[in-house]
Amino acid sequence: MELDKPKLEHLIEHWVEHNDSHSKSFSEWAAKIEAAGYKEISEDIKMAAAKMDECSELLKKAKNKIE
Repeated sequence: MELDKPKLEHLIEHWVEHNDSHSKSFSEWAAKIEAAGYKEISEDIKMAAAKMDECSELLKKAKNKIE
């Protein structure tokens, strides 16, 4: 199977942008939730944001391997 490298690069860029958008939203909501007194819930959402960032880093790493 021939790999459509430009398409894959574009797709990965899209995934990273999508993840970044979610991570930002998670962080904003975590701050609101913490301010409302729900620190335990906020911590879980902050962790979700961190995992989303970790996912983006792995996607960027994969994109860098495309020759």
